[in-house]
Amino acid sequence: MRSMDVAERRARVAVRHRLAPGLRSDDVNDVVRSMVVLHATDPATVFLSVAARGRGIEPAHVEKALYEDRTLLRMLAMRRTMFIAPLELVPALQGSCADQLAAKQRRTYGRYLEQSGAVEGRIADWWREVEEETHAALLARGSATGAQLSKEVPRLRTQVNTAPDKPYAKPTNITTWVLVTLGCEGRIVRGRPNGSWSSSQYSWAPVESWLPQGIPALAAGEARVELVRAWLRTFGPAPLTDLKWWTGWTVAEVRKALAHLAIAEVDLDGVTGLVLADDLEPTAAPEPWAALLPALDPTPMGWQSRDWFLGPHAASLFDRSGNIGPSIWWDGRIVGGWAQRPDGEIAWRLLEDAGSAAKTAIAAEAARLGEWYGEVRPTPRFRTPLERELSA
Repeated sequence: MRSMDVAERRARVAVRHRLAPGLRSDDVNDVVRSMVVLHATDPATVFLSVAARGRGIEPAHVEKALYEDRTLLRMLAMRRTMFIAPLELVPALQGSCADQLAAKQRRTYGRYLEQSGAVEGRIADWWREVEEETHAALLARGSATGAQLSKEVPRLRTQVNTAPDKPYAKPTNITTWVLVTLGCEGRIVRGRPNGSWSSSQYSWAPVESWLPQGIPALAAGEARVELVRAWLRTFGPAPLTDLKWWTGWTVAEVRKALAHLAIAEVDLDGVTGLVLADDLEPTAAPEPWAALLPALDPTPMGWQSRDWFLGPHAASLFDRSGNIGPSIWWDGRIVGGWAQRPDGEIAWRLLEDAGSAAKTAIAAEAARLGEWYGEVRPTPRFRTPLERELSA
């Protein structure tokens, strides 16, 4: 069994994740493809993840790819998490994750409607009718917010109390439920938000605005194989447990997808890792590099087992739900954290001694990041201990 030590895994991160300065790209789409997808639960993450890997890219270039060229699409996929994906990967994400999410959403919301007694007759039929009315209204408008659609489709204003016996109970209308379900089904997509690039107040548009023929259908099994191949190319070698965690699938589903690929097993310091069989060549390590990655960046969120790059810093950099905050990387490992202060300053702190060369490179990256932000002051959606302390 071929051995791949920590040094080689870190070299792969530098090269394949475009974090070494010489490997950064001036093309937004190339950056996204190199990471498979970008996390988008926090809208700012998308832009800051591109900033860390980009050369000569500005926020306007990301917006252009998303909302003018429409070569990237925002969708719910693995672990019911929001991602930005290149269009060519959307069918695999839809078939392997989103279709199942749509079915689960309908079951969940259907139970709430049944318990509330707000709907007479067969709930599944009623729900489908509301979906069709909403989709038709959006097709007619071309783009709309949830509030605008609820004015045109009165049944979107149906109110349901999901926790009637709880002190925090509060009736809510079903507008978001219907829109999210249609989004999971791949019929509508989140469009340009109101406000700056850090805003999450999205408008909605028909999927045909991005893909004129709609999302090509891909069977779940075939879709999983395609997604696993892409993940291994970017994040391999890694244990099967990391792949299961990232996809959110069962072990059986992961193993079935792997069975359709040529896979090699490698030794990761005593743990068995998986890698594509044609991807065993050593990776030459670039010159030492520094990177400031945002909260929920796809690099640290690409694996469940993180000791080989995280070290002892989890308590400072992760929240209680397992979401990573802004992190500082030096030559393939996390050495500290950073935050943006209200005046725009990028404050940072090392959690271990990385040496004078690291400090110089990190300071340069902090200055570059400050220029990227400009006048925008987003607050990370998931606050972590060090980020809170530095941003005060």
